[in-house]
Amino acid sequence: MDLPREESLPRLDPSAAHLADVAPSILAAMGVPGFEPRIELPHDVGGACLLLIDGLGAELLDAHADDAPVLAGLRGATLQVGFPSTTAAGLAAVGTGCRSGEHGMVGMSFRLPDIGVINALRWRPHPWGDDLRERAKPEVVQPRPTVFETAASTGVEVSVISGAQFAGSGLTRAVLRGGDYVGVHTMGDLAATVREALAGGGFCYGYHADLDLVGHLHGPGSDAWRLQLRQVDKLVESIVEGLPGAGLLAVVADHGMVALDGDVVDIDAVEALHLGTEAIGGEVRARHVYTRPGALPDVLATWRATLGERAWVVSGEEAIAAGWFGDRVSDQVRPRIGDIVAAARGSSGLLRRSTEPVESSLVGQHGSLTPAELKIPLLLAHR
Repeated sequence: MDLPREESLPRLDPSAAHLADVAPSILAAMGVPGFEPRIELPHDVGGACLLLIDGLGAELLDAHADDAPVLAGLRGATLQVGFPSTTAAGLAAVGTGCRSGEHGMVGMSFRLPDIGVINALRWRPHPWGDDLRERAKPEVVQPRPTVFETAASTGVEVSVISGAQFAGSGLTRAVLRGGDYVGVHTMGDLAATVREALAGGGFCYGYHADLDLVGHLHGPGSDAWRLQLRQVDKLVESIVEGLPGAGLLAVVADHGMVALDGDVVDIDAVEALHLGTEAIGGEVRARHVYTRPGALPDVLATWRATLGERAWVVSGEEAIAAGWFGDRVSDQVRPRIGDIVAAARGSSGLLRRSTEPVESSLVGQHGSLTPAELKIPLLLAHR
């Protein structure tokens, strides 16, 4: 089998509008010192909310606009989320204003020197183990100041409004620190708290998770997913109705989603895919493979031959050169990127049924480089 040439790889445009550009642009529009506009927004912004709907891909919204008339009516620019197209990286892009090569959340799971493979959502060893917030302090794993910290240091009222269960989590501390955390429990709770923050003239970040959850369980575009999208539309409508004068609501997502077909590989069931490896991280649509010293060429050839057209399989250096992690990868972040990176193509999946039984059972997945996963909408409402 011929090995893929680097020129055939998808290459991300570093000049394209990115999820990481949204929060700094909003704060610039509010006149907050230290922020420059990266995306054109209204200039007379008082209070503002950046609301992230987990899993609301641009292609999905456009295909189901009839189920979400409010969201569709606000439809503006299309943004990209970068690689990997997954929640840990997307939330970090919002919180730091950077791509994954700088903020370092390079997957749902990735290897940290002296720690091993960490699950960034649970902040525990992957796939299981004790809490790592002491051994891998979130503020050390991701040391860059967040946009919330920078804004709050100027005197702006900053709040982070998300599920009460995420308060103080490792990921929250790593990428969303700096604002007053307000834990909420329901859609109505979220909407009311966002409206209160907007009325006070501050800046808030809000997060809603359930559309992504339903997409994982039932598939994006399923009846259950469409009914959940209708509820999200009502959520946004209730916030828009309460916008104060000069208030801004910007709705984004952290990634889109695809439904897997039957063309999957169970990595745990293929012994050859483990030869020469030290660890495997990432997730179903985007894998990091960490190899033993001297084993990279053989492991790369084996993974390419085994996966074939199911995935782009490249060395970590090739992935970096193609701009998958942004135009800069810091020295601290480089060891977290696999010696080999495998990004699923089409609707395929790179499962681990023994190691990740829950994740491997899900219908909807994300993380790779397809437009369905990479592209998200920017929806703006302004008074």
